Order: sequence, then C-alpha cells, then structure tokens
Amino acid sequence: MEDKSELVKKLQEMFPQRKISCTEARRVAVELDIELAEMGELCDKAGLKIYGCELGCF
Repeated sequence: MEDKSELVKKLQEMFPQRKISCTEARRVAVELDIELAEMGELCDKAGLKIYGCELGCF
C-alpha cells in the first residue's frame, strides 16, 4: 500500500471534478487494496464528495 498522502494526491488526480460515485469508490478501493473505511477517509482528505452511496459505507 502506498503512503496516505500519495493516495490522496492520486485520488485528486483521478477525480479532478472532486466527485466520486460509491461504485467508483468501491472499485478504486479494490484496485488500491485498501479497506472501504480507509477509502472514505482518503476521499475526505482529498476533498472528494461521494455520491450515490449504495450501502451506507461512506
């Protein structure tokens, strides 16, 4: 797993519109091998708004 600050930067680069769907967030979490709770924290730090939450994970 990468350093958290690098993951935040990567998320900001991947989603410059500062929005990410729940489906995308879960997909990226699997790709980056991180837990969903950590993905939520990283999205918060990256300033990403998660929309269309399907399971209440975020």
